[in-house]
Amino acid sequence: METGRKAPKYRAIADYLRERIIDGTFAPGQPLPSEEVLANQFKVTRPTVRQGIAELRAAGLVEVMMGRGSFVRSPQARPNLTRPRGVRRDRDGRFSEADAIRWTAAEEPTATRTDAPVALADLLRIPPGEPLFTFDQHETADHGRLRQLHRTYIPFSVLIGTKYEETAPPPAPALFDALADLGHEIHFTEYIRTRMPLPDEVITLRLAEGVPLLHILRLTLNQDDRPLALEELRMPGDDLEISYTYPPQL
Repeated sequence: METGRKAPKYRAIADYLRERIIDGTFAPGQPLPSEEVLANQFKVTRPTVRQGIAELRAAGLVEVMMGRGSFVRSPQARPNLTRPRGVRRDRDGRFSEADAIRWTAAEEPTATRTDAPVALADLLRIPPGEPLFTFDQHETADHGRLRQLHRTYIPFSVLIGTKYEETAPPPAPALFDALADLGHEIHFTEYIRTRMPLPDEVITLRLAEGVPLLHILRLTLNQDDRPLALEELRMPGDDLEISYTYPPQL
């Protein structure tokens, strides 16, 4: 006698669509049946259909286009969001992000004191354990559709002898203006990788199961290539591409 539990209905929908994607019934770039059609076919509610499609999306088989529906992912398909990377300097000399996205902080960032772990100390070229000012920001944009975690690290040693020796400087990107006002000519190096998110990142960024995290480390350096600050940006990596514009190297 079978004692196993019956598979949930959303899983039956996911299995049905997965089989037809693999055998070519639904070709790359082709739209999937609408939520209404699938809900009637499987005698379920639309949220159940969305749950099944979310499983295929997490597996990389399906992409959802806002206002258009769900489509079989094509190797040539472009994601819904392209974010230009980099920092630009406006005509008034102020720094801003190249993507021009207006981020809203979920909470006002406050500086905390932390000790540099080995990996970050190596990038900042400081001894492990050196104290850092650290800002943590949970940022949203486009009415909450876009989310990212933004952490800024500033070594105490960078601020010795400045007006920020006793009072923390602002977090990035206002930090860049503060560093320039201190006489630094700054430039940046970025390190980008993907990884699977930690449980708290899944909750904060509202990630579906199986969605990877895009993890960016941006190092701010001065004219002598001395590291001044480090930022850590974490964002959903399932429907996003990063673009860069840069001059050719000689």
